[in-house]
Parts: sequence; C-alpha cells; structure tokens
Amino acid sequence: MRKNVAVIILAAGMGTRMKSDKAKVLHEIQGRPMILYVVETARKIAGDDVIVVIGNQAQEVRSIISDTAELFFAYQEQQLGTGHAVLCALPKIPEHCDHVIILCGDAPLIQPETIAALLEDHLEARRDVSLLAVEMDNPFGYGRIVLDHNRQIAAIIEEADASADQKLIKLINSGIYCIDKAFLSEALPQIRADNAQGELYLTDIMSIGYQEKRNMGVVVGTNCQQIIGINTCRDLAIVDEIMKSR
Repeated sequence: MRKNVAVIILAAGMGTRMKSDKAKVLHEIQGRPMILYVVETARKIAGDDVIVVIGNQAQEVRSIISDTAELFFAYQEQQLGTGHAVLCALPKIPEHCDHVIILCGDAPLIQPETIAALLEDHLEARRDVSLLAVEMDNPFGYGRIVLDHNRQIAAIIEEADASADQKLIKLINSGIYCIDKAFLSEALPQIRADNAQGELYLTDIMSIGYQEKRNMGVVVGTNCQQIIGINTCRDLAIVDEIMKSR
C-alpha cells in the first residue's frame, strides 16, 4: 500500500445488455455484488484513497459499498464516456496523491498483485501513463493499442473507430491505467467526443500525451482472465465459474 496513490473505480454504467433492472455492478458473483471485489482490490493498493464513480442506481451502489468501507464517491449524472467519468472524479482525488490508478467496476477478477506490479513498473520507469495490456488472438470488441518504434503508446483505437489494419492488432487495452495526476488533470479537459459513440474516451489522453512527447508505455499482463469485463449475462456466468474455481 502506498500513501501517494489514489484509485478511481468506474461504476456508473447502465449495463443495458444485462437485460435487468439492477445496476450492472450490483449483479452478484458467488453471492456478492461484483463491485465489492473491485473495491477490495483497490483498498489493498490505496487504503481509503478510493473514489467510486456512481451514476445508475447511485444510492443503492453507494449504500452497498459504504457497508464495507468509508470511501469517496463522485456522481456522474449522465454517462458520457470513460473520460467524462474520470473528469467527475478528479475533484475528489486527495491532494497528497500524485498517481491515479483507474479500475473498472465490472471487472471483478483483477488481483491486487497485478495492480501492484503495474504501479511499481510505472514508478520505476517514471512514466506519465502506464497501461495494463494483454495480447489476444481474438481481440474483437477491445480497444487496440498502437505502439511506436520505442514501444511508446501512440494511440488507442476503439473497435468502432478502428480501420481494417488496426483491427489486426492483438495488443489490447484492459481499461486499467496508472497515470500521473498532474498529466491527467491537464489532459482530460482537452478530449473531445468526435468518435463513433459520441463519448469522451479516456483513451484519447494517449494521443494528447504522444503529441506532448510524454512517457507512456504498456505493462503486458499474462493472465487474460483477470481483465474480463462483464457486459452480458453470459459474461456474468463465465466470471462466476472462474471465481468459484478460485
């Protein structure tokens, strides 16, 4: 656990593909709301310096989390993308925190050891942005990571915006980041919603950083299971089985 690191958990989404009235992050894995697994991992890294971005069924999500921990909450009234969600959380980041880890509330298999390794690599390399990446033979649906000849991140291209050549890239974005707080605060207000989804993508800070010659690299994880995001009932069943086997 480090004293100068905050964790932001993105947990405001609607989860419309779950075909349920329940907020996505409240669906249960082994009898426990999925968000609590992510909160537990975050607290092992940052203690109480954890900000949960809530939106859909905000009061219910807040209540369930608050039964286990006293954390910070940021309200995202409209779900306008991951970049917008992090913008909502920025004012809640404690002043003593110099680095920000971003986790997804619908990816409950991520382990604290994996996040700790990402953080240590980030600090050792003195990067502005470190991204947890994995290689997938079938990367459909995931953002592709474009690296330059120095293995610096040049851009992350979402599936809906990717060209045919870009869709062949097997290095994908897990949605888990470690970012220098000063750079994050500077870059987020610059992103624009000029993409197929009309949303503010957090990933767009990469192209901003690349233009500014920031130090932005990847840490390639070896366990694809840990970054599985739950979007459908089938995903929920798969993750439930994995958690059961643990």
